[in-house]
Amino acid sequence: MQIDKKPLLIILGPTASGKTRLAVSVAGELNGEVISADSRQVFKDMDIGTGKDLHEYMINGKAIPYHLINIREAGENYNVNAFKDDFYKVFEQLTRQGKLPVLCGGTGMYIHSLLQNHEYTAVPVNQDLRDSLPIHDIHLLRELLAGYPAAVTEHADLSSAKRLVRAIEIAEYLQHHTLTEENRPGVQPLVIGLDGEVGLRRERIYKRLNERFAHGLIEEVEGLLKRGVSAEMLLFYGLEYKFITEYLQNKLSLPELKEKLYIAIRQFAKRQMTFFRKMEKDGIMINWLDSALEPAHLTREVIKLYQQAFEL
Repeated sequence: MQIDKKPLLIILGPTASGKTRLAVSVAGELNGEVISADSRQVFKDMDIGTGKDLHEYMINGKAIPYHLINIREAGENYNVNAFKDDFYKVFEQLTRQGKLPVLCGGTGMYIHSLLQNHEYTAVPVNQDLRDSLPIHDIHLLRELLAGYPAAVTEHADLSSAKRLVRAIEIAEYLQHHTLTEENRPGVQPLVIGLDGEVGLRRERIYKRLNERFAHGLIEEVEGLLKRGVSAEMLLFYGLEYKFITEYLQNKLSLPELKEKLYIAIRQFAKRQMTFFRKMEKDGIMINWLDSALEPAHLTREVIKLYQQAFEL
């Protein structure tokens, strides 16, 4: 392996596609360690709802080290630039140790920010501004964003309230500041994508969601509220935390909760795939593999692609 190449193996895909299992398997074969690219797994005590599945980091009796999981307290904020800072620290550390960094996750914006080095990720959080925004009204947020000059909103993602809040924050910052590009370590990425037939994805989502309810998903959210994490922050975290908080506020019945959450996760997986296709349009090559293949077969395919990419 050429030292100056600084390889980075990336395994991405929609929720319930088997990313973690594959990343751990490949890391075990290639002397690697896993770096999480998940915007919610950074938070402690948010285990079931974020699908940390820490038991999967053990393979053939060997524990595979993982990074950027459980590094922040629940209730805190985390953003793309914080992720980039944390990622590069781990990446440099693993590279110095001769370990292969295996980045694994479904937060496309995080992964894309590393490969495109978007300067907007350096815009700091403006909590006062966020507190003043109608964070649950996507239509009003879009109207507010439209009031800024096109030059500072042209790259905005309008698909969710959370991303609109960030877009407004960036637009407000750029009206008063100029960004300077930060030099980051160079990486040579190999991007592997897991995808498959939509029907199979839905089956996996349904099965996994029921397992999470059985393992205490509702109780996890109850515990976060009791420990002082605000309902507003849990709503902001989205998906499981949003809908279960509404259930605990007696806004949804249990059957309504399960139905709405299942639909929302399906829609989320679809948005993830849309973002990954956008990454491809931006020039990022993703080597897609069928998530329905046997785990051992997938591992062999990834290793083969890795050896070809780095001429090993």
